[in-house]
Amino acid sequence: SSRTYRVLLGRHSLSTEEAGSLAVSVSKSVVHKDWNSNYVTNGNDIALLKLANSVSLSNKIKLANLPPAGTILANNYPCYVTGWGRLQTNGALPDILQQGLLLVVDYATCSRIGWWGSSVKTNMVCAGGDGVTASCQGDSGGPLNCQADNGKWEVHGVVSFGSSLGCNYYHKPSVFTRVSNYIDWINL
Repeated sequence: SSRTYRVLLGRHSLSTEEAGSLAVSVSKSVVHKDWNSNYVTNGNDIALLKLANSVSLSNKIKLANLPPAGTILANNYPCYVTGWGRLQTNGALPDILQQGLLLVVDYATCSRIGWWGSSVKTNMVCAGGDGVTASCQGDSGGPLNCQADNGKWEVHGVVSFGSSLGCNYYHKPSVFTRVSNYIDWINL
């Protein structure tokens, strides 16, 4: 409650004032009632922000599409994580928005012993785990975008957590809040 949030729209570089980008204040935030930061692996790591002002859409600012309620992505479905998080474990923070291709790891695989085990729940999506590309510190809250059969891009995940062993740890995929599990909550 003591924090002041603002949302950057249409931004690619954090250090450069880019034409067509905006910074908008947040008038209200709604955190899921079952979120507990002490028990991240319980899930419900999702919040909504209400912008203080309306925003005009442009070639740099577009609406995100939500997936249909209950959608479960197939194993190895290609998606992209984006963010300004660390480039590697304890690494530098980039100035330019980063993008990484991550393949979805289905729940049956991700919940195996040696992967995430019981730490991962069905209200989450796992993606990555190849030991090469992953989300990292500073990417939390960012999107996992996946292209649907109709060509539209949909936000299927919100970066939630990764391994304490490192960002790009083999068989420890990035874990995302599964947006399709929260469509009714989003629409309330």
